[in-house]
Amino acid sequence: MPTAQAGPTGPTPPAGLRLHIDPSSAVPPYEQVRREVERQATEGVLTPGARLPTVRRLAEDLGLAVNTVARAYRELEQGGVVVTRGRSGTFVAVRGEDREREVRVAATAFARRVRELEVDPDVAVRLVREALGADGR
Repeated sequence: MPTAQAGPTGPTPPAGLRLHIDPSSAVPPYEQVRREVERQATEGVLTPGARLPTVRRLAEDLGLAVNTVARAYRELEQGGVVVTRGRSGTFVAVRGEDREREVRVAATAFARRVRELEVDPDVAVRLVREALGADGR
């Protein structure tokens, strides 16, 4: 059973991406890859924004054909699990509750920094509104 801890050749490897492909399974290999990446993204093993290995790299690591991994990635993208940003790579998508969690983390870090700088909270909120635009969007 091919097993790989796949990691991209890039600055932000996904922590813990482990794929197990069972060649004796009735489930096609592309579907095994798709299901496992989706499961890991849903469970938070792969965090939103994590860069996935290139198609070629993952295919090599798993001993699969490039087209097999490419199909899995295409289906993951169609399902909104990942986004492809051209030559920058393929990343775990930020979805629904992930988006809110990411904003909460950013807001907490911002609030901590505002306190460190001893900035009045009203001023900080005003600056955020300005940064977001007049209507707050």
